[in-house]
Amino acid sequence: MKNTLKRIILLLSKQFTSIGGQAVIEGVMMRSPNAFVVAVRKPDGTIRLRRDQWYGLSKKLDIFKKPFLRGILMLVETMANGVVSLNYSANIAMAEEEREKALKKGKTIEEFEASQKKKEKVDWATFFTMAISFSFGIALFVFVPHTAAFWIGELLGYDWTLDSFAFHVVDGIIKGFIFVGYIWGISFMKDVYRVFQYHGAEHKSIATFEAGLDLTVENARKFTTLHPRCGTSFVFFLILVSIILFSAVFTLIPVGQGLPGILRHVVAVLFKVVLMLPIAGISYELIKISGKCSDRWWARAMSAPGMLLQKLTTKEPDDKQLEVALSSIKAVLFLEEKFNLKEAKGRVIKLEEIDIAHLSEIENTNSTLKEFLE
Repeated sequence: MKNTLKRIILLLSKQFTSIGGQAVIEGVMMRSPNAFVVAVRKPDGTIRLRRDQWYGLSKKLDIFKKPFLRGILMLVETMANGVVSLNYSANIAMAEEEREKALKKGKTIEEFEASQKKKEKVDWATFFTMAISFSFGIALFVFVPHTAAFWIGELLGYDWTLDSFAFHVVDGIIKGFIFVGYIWGISFMKDVYRVFQYHGAEHKSIATFEAGLDLTVENARKFTTLHPRCGTSFVFFLILVSIILFSAVFTLIPVGQGLPGILRHVVAVLFKVVLMLPIAGISYELIKISGKCSDRWWARAMSAPGMLLQKLTTKEPDDKQLEVALSSIKAVLFLEEKFNLKEAKGRVIKLEEIDIAHLSEIENTNSTLKEFLE
């Protein structure tokens, strides 16, 4: 525990890149301010790179660069990127198995490849699955904690209502326990464990770049799997802010007042779902503030719980997983530098896919942390 806390303090005393990522099935997605790359290890051992320019709303509309609004946009864009990246990696991971089944059914290789391309363009089943998953998340992390807090109050004989601070503290604590329990439970699944390893590889790769070292497996090995800007830390801030905001809002606004008991709580839950957008905006600003003031004790204290939670969501990767993550960040830097994407006024490159056998096939760049500071 002492070593972990020392590493956390060390991490919080440095500057961080604006490049972020996400672990996917047998791969890693990396996104810089202007480029978007998904790297996936194919069944044959090669690495498939899906390279594209990122030209989001913040590039088109300056209003989305403003504090609080940028956090909301970040949440929406992260969800959209997640759909694309997970869908893409899943298609590649299952491609070999589907290919064998297709050939057994008498299809030609050309017919199979054509069906795969069509699937990548329109895969409504994936979007439906993501919609179901989102609904499940709302039910698990909003509806269940709210209902449990209400029944705990009834059971213990506490007369707390929607406008009481205690109700929302208990709601938040239950939400935290559900999150930790859920992550701990799924970590025992083999496929999820591998995703957590790629999550660790993503952090190690970004840390290597932030240290100014060459993006090699040898350099990446020595870094920790923890990182202050991880989505796990973001979730901690979401829970903390939700307790404070819900307590304030429900005290000032008589949500559902006059409605029957159960119906009032249903309206309250729906209202909480709407409030998740401003909560995301505030949480994002807190992460940025804690990063800029990382030399202050209070900033380190704010970030420490989220960093400790990453012990659950990240695992030590092997060299092959590190190679995939490093390929993703190298490809992002390559696109940024080669096409000068920072100065681009519109789309200057198109989506492309390439296969590489080794990390060394991606050109090195002269990009430095200074060019991509958070």
